[in-house]
Amino acid sequence: MSSIDASLSYGSPVFADAQLAEIADQQGSIAAWREALKAKPEVAARAVSGAFAIGLYQAGEDCFLAVDRFATCSLCYRIDKGRLTFAARADELADASTPIEPQAIFDYLYFHCIPSPRTIFKGIHRLPPGHFAEFKSGQLTVKPYWEPRFQEQQTATFDTLKDEFRQLLQDAVRAQFDGNKVGCFLSGGTDSSTVAGMAGLANSQPAATYSIGFHAQGYDEMEFARIAAKHFNTEHHEYYVTPADLVGSIPSMAAHFDQPFGNSSALPAYFCAKMARDDGVSKLLAGDGGDELFGGNSRYAKQRVFSWYENVPGILQHNLLEPLLSTRAAAAVPLTRKANSYVEQARTPMPDRLQMYNLIMRLGPAEVLTPAMLAQVDTTAPLQLHRQVWQAPDACSLLNRELAFDWRFTLAESDLPKVNSAVGFAGISVGFPLLDTRLLDFSLRLPTEYKLKGLKLRWFFKEALRGFLPDEIITKKKQGFGLPFGVWAHETPALRQLATESLESLAARGVVRPDFIATLMGQKLAEHPGYFGEMVWILMMLEQWLANHAPDFKIEG
Repeated sequence: MSSIDASLSYGSPVFADAQLAEIADQQGSIAAWREALKAKPEVAARAVSGAFAIGLYQAGEDCFLAVDRFATCSLCYRIDKGRLTFAARADELADASTPIEPQAIFDYLYFHCIPSPRTIFKGIHRLPPGHFAEFKSGQLTVKPYWEPRFQEQQTATFDTLKDEFRQLLQDAVRAQFDGNKVGCFLSGGTDSSTVAGMAGLANSQPAATYSIGFHAQGYDEMEFARIAAKHFNTEHHEYYVTPADLVGSIPSMAAHFDQPFGNSSALPAYFCAKMARDDGVSKLLAGDGGDELFGGNSRYAKQRVFSWYENVPGILQHNLLEPLLSTRAAAAVPLTRKANSYVEQARTPMPDRLQMYNLIMRLGPAEVLTPAMLAQVDTTAPLQLHRQVWQAPDACSLLNRELAFDWRFTLAESDLPKVNSAVGFAGISVGFPLLDTRLLDFSLRLPTEYKLKGLKLRWFFKEALRGFLPDEIITKKKQGFGLPFGVWAHETPALRQLATESLESLAARGVVRPDFIATLMGQKLAEHPGYFGEMVWILMMLEQWLANHAPDFKIEG
């Protein structure tokens, strides 16, 4: 639904005030929002939880916009002839005359998505998570109504927190039921297994689970999905994605997004959702958020190791270790070369350190992009956005700052749009119980050492669910629905042809250098399919999107 001519409210807003909740139940959420906005807009937005987006026309041309804390529901806007218009999708606000923003293309190549507030279209913006906007008397103000505030609770016992956590999980899962058959994504990881198990408890009968596999070494974890399905006695369904599936679905999937999107696991998520839809499921429950709320990503342990370097006396750092490890002789020995890499990363401040191996920056923007394209972008802009978001939380531990950072860039800008678009493309909806506001608040007060105990990832989450989850799930390494695209693009002629034609077309637009494309497809992909396959994928998806949404786009110069 577009809100170009009317107010817009979607998602499942939960009003804390009983009177507003009653209005929402009887008259709809827009009526409740109108009543709530008799208070200050940031106060009104802060008192609403759940997944929501609201675009509300008020007196005259005045407007109020807001999205939930994770931007689970998206809202885009533009100002046209003194009037603010808004819609769920950026492409709903664009027309044939709306130009493409070159900086957004670079942002896409850097992030593999286009983070808010920018979109691919000039003059069209997307509201960042936890933000509201007011348009009054022709002036637009965009501000956060919510920012993470970590207040670690040190007095509660483990058993008390464990009981509370398990109950919150069950309540959060139950709140996502839509009255129809309960279905869950099941990758075999900790999060999806937890959601599937809790769905069975909350519904008093096993859930239906849906898993994707790949006939490619190192990418398939169906074994763990089967362990979880057997443990919880779910109604289990499996599908193995093939290279032919990709060839047939990549163009339409790329076109389905409202702007270029490069997270390759969107395709497996789509095939999972399609299987569920064909089985009569109208809403799938996903496990996104567990890693980011409870300390489950391996980079959190890695950054803790780097932080230990700060404890080395400065005189040893600057007068001994750094000069010694930076020599040619040290670079020639694997052990000292690795030590020098550690020191180099440890010396780099956060959040810059997180992007030291960024794909487009490692390859070199000047090696990938044409001079004309490079002249129209600021290659430092993405890192500036990173630094801005990194500073947003008040004083907190390094780990909690990383979590808040990932709530923005991993969840709100990438994972949630991926899953939302994938299931929407399949014709169903999705719920994210692990992002329930009650679990978010629980995470904000959980002690840092409960999330990352030494170097043990998501320690509390796993220990609290020990005995509920199978031991094999608790101890397994994280994987998910990773797509073996690079391997398949190298080995499968039809997929390689689609990729090659896409990249050559993108080069013809003046975005990327033809010699880079020739080297990438003729040499680099074969040398390291996993690494260079990622670059092939994001360039291919960019071209496939442009071919459908902006076929005449070309970089001039």
